Amino acid sequence: VLQLQTAGLGDLMTHQVIDGQQRLTTLQVLFDAAEGALNSRGQASLANRLRSFTHNDESFVRPGAPVLKLKHANKDGAAFIEVMNAESPVDYEALKHSRHRIVGAHSYFASAISEWLDEEGEERVPARAETLTHVLSNGLQMVVIALTPQENSQEIFETLNARGTPLTAADLIKNFVFQRLDVEGADTREAYDKVWPFDTKFWEQDVSTGRYTVSRSSLFLNHWLTARTGEEVRLQGTFARFKSFVEHEAGQPMLTMLHEIREQAEQYRAWQEAAESFDRHLNPVEMCFYRMAAVDSHALKPLLLWLHAPGRSLPAEQIAGAIRAAESWLMRRALLRLTSADAGRVIADIIRSLPAAPPQQVADHVTQQLALQQVSSTYWPGDAELERALTSEPVYTKLSARRLRPVLEAIENRWRAETGGGQVQRWNLAIEHVLPRAWEQTWPVEGLEAQGERAAAVHRLGNLTLLPERLNAKVSNDRWESKRSKLQEHNTILLNSRLLASVGEGTWDEEGIRRRTAAMIEAIEQEWPVPPGHTGEVVGPRVRNASYVEVADLVVAGLLQPGTVVRLGRGEFKHVTGVVCDNGDIQVNGERHSTPSGAAWSVMKRPSNGWYDWMLEDGRRLADVRAVYLGKEQARERSNFDWERLHAVLGAIPAGSWTSYGAVAEALGTSAQAVGNHVGSCTRCPNAHRVLQYDGRVAPGFKWVDPSDTRDPVAVLATEGIVFTDGLADPDRRLHAGDLQGLALHVIERSEGTNYYRCELGRGAMHFEDAREKGYVGTGWLAGVDLTPYLGGSPDDWHQTFDEMVLEADQSEHAVAGVWAVGQTWMVAQGMKVGDVVLTPTGRRSYGVAVIAGPYQYVPGAPLPHQRPRDRLGDEIQHDDPGGKKGKTFRYGGGRAKTQKRWGGVG
Repeated sequence: VLQLQTAGLGDLMTHQVIDGQQRLTTLQVLFDAAEGALNSRGQASLANRLRSFTHNDESFVRPGAPVLKLKHANKDGAAFIEVMNAESPVDYEALKHSRHRIVGAHSYFASAISEWLDEEGEERVPARAETLTHVLSNGLQMVVIALTPQENSQEIFETLNARGTPLTAADLIKNFVFQRLDVEGADTREAYDKVWPFDTKFWEQDVSTGRYTVSRSSLFLNHWLTARTGEEVRLQGTFARFKSFVEHEAGQPMLTMLHEIREQAEQYRAWQEAAESFDRHLNPVEMCFYRMAAVDSHALKPLLLWLHAPGRSLPAEQIAGAIRAAESWLMRRALLRLTSADAGRVIADIIRSLPAAPPQQVADHVTQQLALQQVSSTYWPGDAELERALTSEPVYTKLSARRLRPVLEAIENRWRAETGGGQVQRWNLAIEHVLPRAWEQTWPVEGLEAQGERAAAVHRLGNLTLLPERLNAKVSNDRWESKRSKLQEHNTILLNSRLLASVGEGTWDEEGIRRRTAAMIEAIEQEWPVPPGHTGEVVGPRVRNASYVEVADLVVAGLLQPGTVVRLGRGEFKHVTGVVCDNGDIQVNGERHSTPSGAAWSVMKRPSNGWYDWMLEDGRRLADVRAVYLGKEQARERSNFDWERLHAVLGAIPAGSWTSYGAVAEALGTSAQAVGNHVGSCTRCPNAHRVLQYDGRVAPGFKWVDPSDTRDPVAVLATEGIVFTDGLADPDRRLHAGDLQGLALHVIERSEGTNYYRCELGRGAMHFEDAREKGYVGTGWLAGVDLTPYLGGSPDDWHQTFDEMVLEADQSEHAVAGVWAVGQTWMVAQGMKVGDVVLTPTGRRSYGVAVIAGPYQYVPGAPLPHQRPRDRLGDEIQHDDPGGKKGKTFRYGGGRAKTQKRWGGVG
C-alpha cells in the first residue's frame, strides 16, 4: 500500500509505504544481490537493468540526497544503506553492520544466485544471467494499492491488518502516530530517531499478563492510556482506545504527546530494570514493581504513571503515601489468595477520581477510595482477617515461593528499618524451614496430639526464614543444635538473629513458632498498613481463588471441625471412612493425606477427584463445603469433563493394541459409562474401534465416525495384528489404565503459559544436589562474559556474537558444539521465563523438579556463573515412571530449546 506524497519543484515523485515494508525490503535486497553477482561475471548491461529497480539515476537526484529508491525510517536503515551501497563483490565481514539480518539476507541471496549462475559452467552463465534478469524484471508481479495524498491511509492499513496476521497494539499505534505527525508537518525522521522510544529489545520483549502474552511496549501503552483516561482499557482494545483518545480527547499536537509518552516510558523502564536487580536499594516505586511481579500483577502500574505524569509535580510524601496504600491493598489480598480479577477496574476508577483531589490530599484520597471497597472481589482485608489466616494457615504450602519470599523480605526490611539498616537482597535468598519438614526422624515428639500439632506448625509463617543458600538435606533436617549454628553463621539477617535471641539457650518448638508468627504478622501489618479503624467489612460472601482452596481453609473458616468423619461415596468403597485433622489432612487407615484426592487414591488405587468422592455424614460432599467457602450455593457437577484428553489418549493407542472402556475411564478419572456414551456419539474420536468391552468383545451397536463406513471392526483389528478367538480379542494385546496414562504423557496437556525443560549433564547444566543446595540452575559456558548487556537479543543475535568465541575458547573441532553451547546459554539467561519448570538430573537415573523464580544474574568466579534462582525443588522423578519417560524429552539449547510437549503434572 503506497501513498503519493506532495513533492517540491524538481524533486522526484515519492510514495510513503503504508503496508508491505518487509516485502519491499526483501525484494530490494534480492535485486541488489543479483546485480552484484551479474557484475562480477561481466554482465554489466543486465546488472544495470536490475540496478534501475533499486537505485535512482543520479542525474535526477539532488546533490547529497540518497540514491536508493527505498528509505527506511527505523533502526534497520543504517544496515540497509550500507549493504545496498557497498561495492561488489561485497566484503560482508568488513561491513559495520555485518551481523545485521539484512546484511545476512544479502549475503545469502548473493551466494545462492552465484551458485545457480555457475551451475552449468562458464559458457552457460550469459544465458542464465539473461533468464534471471528477465524473471526478476518481468516475472514477479505485485498487487499495489495506490493512494492519493488526500485519502485516509490509516483506515486502509487497519482494514488490511484485520484480515491478516494481527500486528501488536504498539505496531498499530506507531503507524498511527507517524501518520499524524506527517499530517501535522512534523519531521517524522527526527521524531523516530530522537523521540519514539519503543524500537529496542527491552520494549520488544514479550511479557505475560493473565491469559495474554503481549510485547512490553503494548502493555506500557495500555497502562499509559489507563493513566490518561481513567478507564480500564482491554488489552485487545488498546489501539482503538488510543486512536479515539488522540482524535477526540487529547487536544494537543501529536509530537507534544509523543514527548510525554517517551518521558514516561523512560521512567517505566527504569522502574522495571531496578526491580529486576537483586542488590540495589529500591525506592517505593521500584519496590512496588518488584512486589507486583511476585504476585503476577500489573494492576498498580497505571496509578504509578498517573502519580508521575509530566507536569503533575506532586509532593514526594503524597506519592509515597498513595503507593503504600495501593500496595497494601494488593499484597493483603494476595496473602489471602483473594481474586484479583477486578483490580484493574478499581485502580482505573481511582485514577478517574484523582483530578478532583488537591495535591496535598492525593494519598488520603487513594486510601479512602480503597477503604470504601466492600465487595468480596475488591475489599481491603483488615488486620483481624490477616491475623486469623497467617496464624493458623500453612503459608509455605499455600503460597508459591515466588510470592512468599517477598513477604519474608518485607519483614526483614521492616525490622532493619528500625535501626537504619539497608534492604536485604532479593530474588536469590532461599526459604528455609527452622523446624525441618522431615521432623519425624530428628525432632520427634510423643503422642498423636503432639505429632498433629507439630505437623500443623511446620509450614507456618513463624517457622520460615531466609538464608543466602539452601542447606543440604542432612543439615536442614538435623537437630536444633546443628541448625542453630547454621543460623548463627547468617545472623546478619534479622530473621535469624532475632529468632536465636528469642530462643536463647532453649530449643525451638511450637510455642516459639507461635510467638514468632505473631511478631512477623505485626511486621507485615506495619509494612502494609490499613487506615485506623479499618476492618475490611464485606457485603456478601468472600470470593476466593478456587485453585488455591484446601481442606485446611475449610477448617480455618469453621466450615469443617477437626475430627469430622468423611466417607467415600463410591460403591465398593462406601465402608471406608476418614477423619479430618486439625491441619486439614485426611487420615485414612492410620495414614495422613494432604489432599482429598490423595486420600481417595490410597483406598481406590486409581485417579479420582476426592472433593467429589468424600462425603459428610449429612450427605454433603467436600466439594459442597468448598462451594460455601467460595461463596457459592453448591458445587457444580463435573459436567465439563475435558473430552480432548480422551481424544488424545485414543489417538495414542498404537495399531495392534486394544483397551477397554473401563481402562480408559480409570486413566482419565471418569466413569466407563461416560466414556462409552461419548465414544458412541462423538464424530471426532480417533481409533474408537480399538476400545472394546472388558472381555475383549466389540461393543453392541458400535458405529464408525463416518456413517457410510460399513467395515467389520473385528476384521479391521485383525489386519492390525490382533487375533480374535470366539469373538474375544487377544488379552496379551490389551492396554490397561497404567499403560494409557503412560501414553497420555506424550500428549500436549493444558498448561498455558508454562514451558518445561530438561537440564543436560556436564558443564552445560547442574545436578539435582547442586540445585537443591545452592538454589539456582545455571550454565558454565562463556564463563568470563557478563551476559546482562545482551539480554533481549534473539538466539540468532547470540549465535552471531558468541559462536566463534565458544569454539575458540574450548578448541572444539565441531561447530555444532559451539551452536549447542550458545543456544543453551541463551536459554538459561533469558529463554526460560519465571514460572517455567526445569528437570535437573540427580545422577541416579532420575530428575528433580525445579521452578524458575527470578531473572538472570552473573556470578563471576562461580563454577556456573550464569544463574537463575529456582524454587520448589520437588521430589525425584524416576526414569522408569511416567514422569521419567516424559522427562527424556525435556531439553534446552540450540534449535531444540523448547520442548514440543507440555506436562501439567510436574508443577
